[in-house]
Amino acid sequence: MSEETKTSKPLTWLITGSSSGFGLALTRLAQAKGHNVIATSRNPNRTPELVNEVVGRGGRWMQLELDDLESDRIIDGLEAEGTHIDVLINTAAMGISGPLESFTEAEARRQMDTNFFGPYRLVRAVTPYMRKRRSGMIVNFSSGAGLEAMNSLGVYGASKAALDDMSKVLHKELEPFNVRVLLVYLGTFNTAMPSSVQAISAPLEPDYEGMQTGRLFNMLSKGDFAAPGDHLKASRAIYDVVMDEGFAKGLGNEIMLPLGIDLANTVKRTQNRLEHMMDVFGDICHNVNVDDGTKASW
Repeated sequence: MSEETKTSKPLTWLITGSSSGFGLALTRLAQAKGHNVIATSRNPNRTPELVNEVVGRGGRWMQLELDDLESDRIIDGLEAEGTHIDVLINTAAMGISGPLESFTEAEARRQMDTNFFGPYRLVRAVTPYMRKRRSGMIVNFSSGAGLEAMNSLGVYGASKAALDDMSKVLHKELEPFNVRVLLVYLGTFNTAMPSSVQAISAPLEPDYEGMQTGRLFNMLSKGDFAAPGDHLKASRAIYDVVMDEGFAKGLGNEIMLPLGIDLANTVKRTQNRLEHMMDVFGDICHNVNVDDGTKASW
């Protein structure tokens, strides 16, 4: 279905991070398809032309800071006015790079606040409404760093790994109520994200210079690396899965969507690591149970 063809089942979408990248691409795509879109960003005043574009097409643009402890009020406010959220898209994220030992407590918490607690607050707020309506979809954006350890992205990866597990549990809990959950694993895409990775405040410890950690830290902090993924193509794929149409027809209940050639390589490394673990320790793993034959409860 082309972008000009309107959908036969318009939905209301709430999208975070709408001022750039995947958030903006999905905002434009959903509007082009005839959906009601509520775009959000931390500071709408910085992108008045985008706000005017979305509003001019019949949508809304609202201010939302993910690290605000009361950010979930946006959901309750919309639902109270009769605007029922059918699709929640959590794209907004940020990255801080550096060796794990060098993060300050504040830097680590800021990373977790934006990438985990922020999306979780919105999920926690929207879930009761979707559950009671027996319909809805929650889409959380993850990363290869949440699957496989990457030097100098330890806290970023931890925030995404937390989002991963939360999303998988949410899928299990909400499946009986016809509420879908999609976890999007992204490789490196041509958005502002690669060039916006922040560096820790502390200088790089000399021991890491010349090591993989130092090389990746310098690359990330300078934004000096290739981004092979086309975020517009990937956004169309995400849209098809959300709407259960196009290439994704019949795949609407799948929970994990991998996107990007480099992500495919990360998935393979993860598979190999788990297989290696069982090859090495499989016998031990199967021989540390009690001797009375007690079975696991799940």
